[in-house]
Amino acid sequence: MSRNIARIANMAVTLALFTGGTGVLAGCGSDRAGDRREEVRSSEPTPAPEATARARRVADAWDGSRAAEVWGRGYHPMGEEVQLPESAFHTEADQRAYATGNFVLRSELPASSPDHGRVTWERGGSLTLPLMTARAAYESVDRGGDDGPRLTVTGAKLGEMTLATSRGPAIVPAWLFTLEGYDTPLRRAALGPSKLPEPPIKPVGETPTDELAPLGRLVEVAGDGRSVTVMANHGSCDDGPAVDVLETGGSVVLSAWVVDPEKGPCTSELRSEKVTVKLDRPIGGRVLLDAFTGRPVANGERDGGSPG
Repeated sequence: MSRNIARIANMAVTLALFTGGTGVLAGCGSDRAGDRREEVRSSEPTPAPEATARARRVADAWDGSRAAEVWGRGYHPMGEEVQLPESAFHTEADQRAYATGNFVLRSELPASSPDHGRVTWERGGSLTLPLMTARAAYESVDRGGDDGPRLTVTGAKLGEMTLATSRGPAIVPAWLFTLEGYDTPLRRAALGPSKLPEPPIKPVGETPTDELAPLGRLVEVAGDGRSVTVMANHGSCDDGPAVDVLETGGSVVLSAWVVDPEKGPCTSELRSEKVTVKLDRPIGGRVLLDAFTGRPVANGERDGGSPG
C-alpha cells in the first residue's frame, strides 16, 4: 500500500481553494504520563499503533521544549489571513474569480508604507514585525491569469483587521482593497508569520507510509477553540483521508493517513478534503502539530517567516 500512497503524494497538482467535504472525528480516551493528562480519540477506521506511538513521541518532544517556548512568543495566524467583504459574493462569477485568484487592478497601489507593523493581542502583549507592501499583499490574492471572470480592485489603503492567532485574537495591520460593487473592503493581513522554531524531533521521512501521511494546511480554528479544520490529501482510488488527535497539556498532535489506498485503480489525481477534528477542550495556547513532520501545522505556505 505504501507504494500507492507515495505515488499519490508525489503527484504535481494545484489544490483548489474550495475543495472537498468535511468529516468530523470524535470519541474519547485517556492516559497519564506523570502529571500530564493525555487524550486520544478517533473514529473508525482507527490509526495504526505506529501512528499513535509517533504522535506521543512528537508530543513528548515538544511539551516543555525550547521550541515550544519560542513558538509561544511568536505571531502565528490560526485563521484566514484574507477576510472577504460583507455579503460576499454577489454572484457565482465573483465567487469563481476569487476562488481562482482572478483580479484586475484599476487604481494605483500605495507606493510607500511603514517598514514595520505591530500585532497587538486582546489578552495583552504585542510584537513588531516587517510590514508587507501593498503590492506584495495584492499579488498574494491575485494569483490568476486565465480568461475567466475577474474581481476589480479600485483602491487600497492600510488599515487593521482582527485575526485568530496561536495567542488568541489579535489586531493586525491589514491592506484594505476596495472591490467594485462591494461596500466593504477585502482585507489582507499585512504581517508575515514569525519564523517557526527548529523542531525538537525529526520528520518520519520524505515519503508517506501506510500508517501516516503529512497534513495539508490549517484552514481554521473554531471560535470557541474546540475544533480545528485542516486540509488532508488523498488519491482518487481510496476511501479518503482520516485524521486522529492526541491532546496533552502543551500540544495537540494530528495524525493523518489514507483509508484503503488499494480500493481500486489509481488515476493521476491528488485530492484534498477539509477534515474537522473536535477537541475535548479549547486549543488555547497549545501547539498544533503534524505527527508526520513533527512541525506546527501552518495556515498556508511558509518559507522562512518573519523573526519572532
